[in-house]
Amino acid sequence: MQEFSIGTASPEDIPALELLLAALFSIEADFHPDVERQRRGLALLMEDAARAVVMTARDSSGTVIAMASAQLVVSTAEGARSAWIEDVVVAERFRGRSIGAALLAALLDWARERGATRAQLLADRDNASALAFYGRLDWQPTQLGAWRIPLRK
Repeated sequence: MQEFSIGTASPEDIPALELLLAALFSIEADFHPDVERQRRGLALLMEDAARAVVMTARDSSGTVIAMASAQLVVSTAEGARSAWIEDVVVAERFRGRSIGAALLAALLDWARERGATRAQLLADRDNASALAFYGRLDWQPTQLGAWRIPLRK
């Protein structure tokens, strides 16, 4: 029996999502917790329901225990929409219960329903447990490397 439920986040969930993001960003080398930025980002995702979604997992009491987000982009390689998956995080005490897998499955269903033919995500190269998790779910590594440049001063 499943001890959690998957659904779409609402603005009322933002404080709980901020805590999950803080936990995630505290273990990633490229990102750092910043409550104001995370709050703005979550609000932007939720405002763009046609192209983005934040999914949550809740325990039997309704408490948010995990989250993940997806955004649609156009892929010229696919000639179709593609889904960028981000912010996959399960509260530490709830890991190992297939919650992350269920969240990803829900996001992939969401993306397929909107015409996406591929999904991709980034994972910290030093996060061995995340890399193993994605591998168990048949995600495939690519030869591409992520590059970035800040656009703000």
